[in-house]
Amino acid sequence: MWNDNQLDTLLRIAKTAGNAILSVYRRAGDIDVTIKDDNSPLTEADRDAHEIIIAELKRFTPSIPILSEESDGISVDERLSWSRYWLVDPLDGTKEFIKRNGEFTVNIALINNGAPELGIVHVPVTNISYLGKTGVGAWKVAATGEADAISITNFDLNPGQVRIVASRSHSGDLLDQLINTMEAELGKAEVVSMGSSLKICLLAEGKADIYPRLAPTSEWDTAAAHAVLAAAGGDIVDTEFQALRYNQKESMLNPHFIAISDISYDWQSVLLPGLK
Repeated sequence: MWNDNQLDTLLRIAKTAGNAILSVYRRAGDIDVTIKDDNSPLTEADRDAHEIIIAELKRFTPSIPILSEESDGISVDERLSWSRYWLVDPLDGTKEFIKRNGEFTVNIALINNGAPELGIVHVPVTNISYLGKTGVGAWKVAATGEADAISITNFDLNPGQVRIVASRSHSGDLLDQLINTMEAELGKAEVVSMGSSLKICLLAEGKADIYPRLAPTSEWDTAAAHAVLAAAGGDIVDTEFQALRYNQKESMLNPHFIAISDISYDWQSVLLPGLK
């Protein structure tokens, strides 16, 4: 178990937000949805979780700025001046929330000079949480509160099978091409589809090997799980195999990326033919 006040506080905040989300999720009837300017859905649960997390983080670290997916009034110039800030997705997987399939999360990350320093991914429906902090470690916290240290699994071809995680809502020809490339080099692949940032957490706990994302995402979608994965020994890189960085440009969109469990394996030589 960790001995870290930041992780303790993040876990409490994320669970509080998760409970607010569940109060909307468990109501009878359809969930009311508003469509935002970027054509993404917004619900009462997104707003409630946002307000809880912002208020709690301001109390915890009043001097550290906060950027949430639902934030308003923060200019690009102001944001780009931050070297250390909280990056929040109050409800990651809103489409999964609306479908009521349980695969949505609360994501909170602390970014330091473009890299994720610590993060939590909390799953409200199961009350399971993933936490990670650079130089300290990564953990999976059960609904009972029991915390187990997690770490990546070194990639081993002996079973003849690579475990690939794919998006529940986004696939397409580029991903199919890349999977075919991997199978030609590494043998038959097991492909697991899942929503939200849980895909990256599967890599962190050694249950998957690679997650190629060749479709749009925003920085708040990945930061918290990236922190967990990095603390467990993995990483996320772009298609040029450069480390995924945060708050380095005007756009909040990530480039296409590849989340990798075993960073010591030569994934670049395997994947580059499929990325051209």
